[in-house]
Amino acid sequence: MGQAQKNLYLPTSAVPRFSTTAPLFDFEQRLLEKQETIESWLHAQWLKTPAPFYTSVDLRNAGFKLAPVDTNLFPGGFNNLNPTFLPLCVQAAQFSLSQVEPTPKSILLIPEDHTRNLFYLQSLTRLRDILTKAGFRVHIGSLLEDLTEPREVIVPSGNFQLEAIRREGDRVWVGEHSPDLVLLNNDLAGGRPSILENIEQLVVPPVRLGWSNRLKSEHFSEYRKVVREFSHLLEIDPWVVDPLFTDCGAVNFMTRSGEECIVDNAEVLLQSIQRKYTEYQIDQPPFLIVKADQGTYGMGVMTVRSAQEIRKLNRKQRTRMATSKGGLEVSRVILQEGVYTSESWEDAVAETVIYLIDRFLVGGFYRVHTSRGRDENLNAPGMRFEPLSFEESCVTPDIPLNPGLNHFYAYGVVARLALVAAAREIAQNALS
Repeated sequence: MGQAQKNLYLPTSAVPRFSTTAPLFDFEQRLLEKQETIESWLHAQWLKTPAPFYTSVDLRNAGFKLAPVDTNLFPGGFNNLNPTFLPLCVQAAQFSLSQVEPTPKSILLIPEDHTRNLFYLQSLTRLRDILTKAGFRVHIGSLLEDLTEPREVIVPSGNFQLEAIRREGDRVWVGEHSPDLVLLNNDLAGGRPSILENIEQLVVPPVRLGWSNRLKSEHFSEYRKVVREFSHLLEIDPWVVDPLFTDCGAVNFMTRSGEECIVDNAEVLLQSIQRKYTEYQIDQPPFLIVKADQGTYGMGVMTVRSAQEIRKLNRKQRTRMATSKGGLEVSRVILQEGVYTSESWEDAVAETVIYLIDRFLVGGFYRVHTSRGRDENLNAPGMRFEPLSFEESCVTPDIPLNPGLNHFYAYGVVARLALVAAAREIAQNALS
């Protein structure tokens, strides 16, 4: 792609304000110096454990640390991506599905059940368009039990029919069509649907990777192993890209069962973070993010600066932590090192979300929030999104021409480390 076109995709306004201190600057420089080694290592990982079909990774850049804080296997924000990158998405989808044997010709796309959320519906139509442009016949089928006839869904980005799914023997159908492959865009937080269990068609991602089974603590355990290998390869401190964490067994915020486990672990984890802050001369107080070990949508999340704050939660705070998406009870939590964000967009705090299809970086966006702080969860009501304008800088950084944009190469590397962890997580899950 020509330089003139490339500049069109990298407007100055698309880069947030951020500051980078010595530890992260050194890390970024190390990545640029070792790019060939990094890309070779990543390629070897995909040969061992193929990447999931699609993934999104939430990154926090503290200026002294760059780390993933969440990895989603059922991303729902395709409408927030820069439309310029649609061809990249199409090519990545074609590559990924060409690896399936036999190669599918038709796809059943299963969305979330909350079909009245306009933003999600726009994401769904963007995903459908990606698959259609990649050459696949796409039907959109719902798990809603009360759906018996096709329903017209009207969306500004393109209407579609929501079709009822039925099962005949070991195959699922929509109308008179039985698809070759089932693509889940439903995180199954409410449980594994029996209609999809043990069917002949390939289900991607597998139903066992839904939030009714998957644990964030298991993902970050895999991520820690990946980072140790990667850090040894580059001779860097793994902490710069690895959020410390721990988890507890069964908890109940309303009855306060398991509270002491959370308090004790919070004290130990805060002390561990403080030791790293002292080592790197970081003059900021450490904090934790306590969140449900299962689920998404930013629910069941709180910032903790002292272990005693957990004991002092009032009833309203406990109620908020006790339930996750769909009103499901929170029975496990992960305590994760809080990572400050040094990024801002205009007068709002921002964080980066990277999207991948298969092993390929296909775009992302900044999650922006005007009423949240640098140490708070931004995935909350009131957030907005600004498309991320990286192109080749995320994979092939151009040091002399765009030194500031080389931050994006670091984002791309760390996001792909999380992707390697997700791939291993899926492989381990298949064996269990």
